[in-house]
Amino acid sequence: MSSYRQIFYQIIFGTKYRAKTLTEEYCLDLYKYIWGILKAKNCITYRINGVEDHIHICCDLHPSVALADLVKDIKLSSSIWLKANPHFPDFIGWQVGYGAFTYSQREKEKIINYVKRQKTHHQEVSFINEFKEILIEQNIEFDEKFLP
Repeated sequence: MSSYRQIFYQIIFGTKYRAKTLTEEYCLDLYKYIWGILKAKNCITYRINGVEDHIHICCDLHPSVALADLVKDIKLSSSIWLKANPHFPDFIGWQVGYGAFTYSQREKEKIINYVKRQKTHHQEVSFINEFKEILIEQNIEFDEKFLP
């Protein structure tokens, strides 16, 4: 018998101190860079988007890849790339933690569209409030002092 799996994640992490250092004009280059990291890890990327202080990644995690290792690799590689890129002069790093949430196949399009609309969404909702809403929706207990 073959092995089957579907591991659809929404991964979210922010800039250090929630600094607004991800210049919108050049974020597409950052997303393409992260897309390449995911591709190299045999992960399927559905959408990457964000705003000045955080990003969302929708991807299918390959079974040979550990989530924590993937996030570490994305953050480390993209941090080096961002610091060397003149279009992101104020970037100092990513926050230590991250959020990673699984979704069913039925929810996939809804989450992809949610990530697609980040710029509009964040005209009304702050990153911290968005993150709290996701934690509550996912029924995850949290202490506010440890939020991003």
